Amino acid sequence: MVSFIHWLPFLLILADARRPHIPKTFNVMSYGARPDRITDNSRAFLRAWKDACEHDSGGRVWIPRGEFKLDSVVFVGPCKGPVDFIIRGLLEASSDPSKFFVDHWISFKYVDQLVVRGGGYLLGNGRSAWRFNDCATNSRCKPLPVTMRFDFVSNSKVNHIHSIDSKNAHFNLFACHNMNMSHIRILAPATSPNTDGIHIGSSTKIKITNSLISTGDDCISMIAGSKDIMVSEVHCGPGHGFSIGSLGGSHNEEHVNGIYIQNSTLRGTQNGLRIKTWAPSPPSLASDFTFEDIIMENVNNPIFIDQQYCPMPPCNGQAQSNVQIRNVTFRKVHGTSSSKIAVKIQCSKHVPCEGVNLVNINLEYRGPEGPVSSSCLNVKGKSYGRQLPAGCL
Repeated sequence: MVSFIHWLPFLLILADARRPHIPKTFNVMSYGARPDRITDNSRAFLRAWKDACEHDSGGRVWIPRGEFKLDSVVFVGPCKGPVDFIIRGLLEASSDPSKFFVDHWISFKYVDQLVVRGGGYLLGNGRSAWRFNDCATNSRCKPLPVTMRFDFVSNSKVNHIHSIDSKNAHFNLFACHNMNMSHIRILAPATSPNTDGIHIGSSTKIKITNSLISTGDDCISMIAGSKDIMVSEVHCGPGHGFSIGSLGGSHNEEHVNGIYIQNSTLRGTQNGLRIKTWAPSPPSLASDFTFEDIIMENVNNPIFIDQQYCPMPPCNGQAQSNVQIRNVTFRKVHGTSSSKIAVKIQCSKHVPCEGVNLVNINLEYRGPEGPVSSSCLNVKGKSYGRQLPAGCL
């Protein structure tokens, strides 16, 4: 009989193999970061990132509790292993106008297996900059920094992060693949210009769940190249709703398809579920969208397909979009509209919408303009089940 002592080394090896891997921690304080809201900690953060990124088995950038001032930074991969970027404290952007006109505040590029989490806060100091970004009132408006950009990031997660008063969009995803965002909290005034909550373009397999977005522009916007996007249990308001588009702004634009928004609410928003395309526009395709189990509370345009999108006059009312919208289903959408026309489907005369389905719609209007109504133009589709307002398909 083999004694227990002979088996002990093998049992220890097995136990070690089952023990979860804990990446090496790189604390920004060890690199000279100071939580005094005065010191620019960009260099300390970048050095901590470099060491974590180059560590053979991956690393963990640790930002402890405290208030850290941070100028524009770019965290670049590829890395040798997974990287956790853990924010426990508050990061504060500059309020110096000379540092406003860049495309990002915090940016991650070319990273695989990134996790950004920690329950921390991103304070964008947008109130010091919004006057430069309001193109409706300022003809010399300039783009301001997105709070957190992800470019060419894959197989990654962002969760339990708060973004407050971004100068521009709060989160921007470009050319990303397989990213999950959850328990995100976004807060900015309804009057803050161009402060989209989460803006997605040229990205695939993106999942956004269990989040709260209150801002001055689209809560979630999905533009050209957005494919296989799932949104669930997201509360939006104030803001401009969930928007696909605007589309058709350039030639050879990537198609948009496979967007599913479910079990979400909109409260006091300018729009609800919106698809918007420019007119005129070159040919493109937007298809396979499902909006299901959506609650509206006092929403101005609850269901809105707008193929004459023109946010700043003068507009050419005769121009037509060439973006084909196809296979769109609105199912179990109910609540209240703040406008008489609760369902507005205005499609292109050149390429009418095809396969639009309204299934069990129940939207009330309690204002002074009379009973709730719907309006459809250049659309082929069907209505099923309860229809309030009465279906126009």
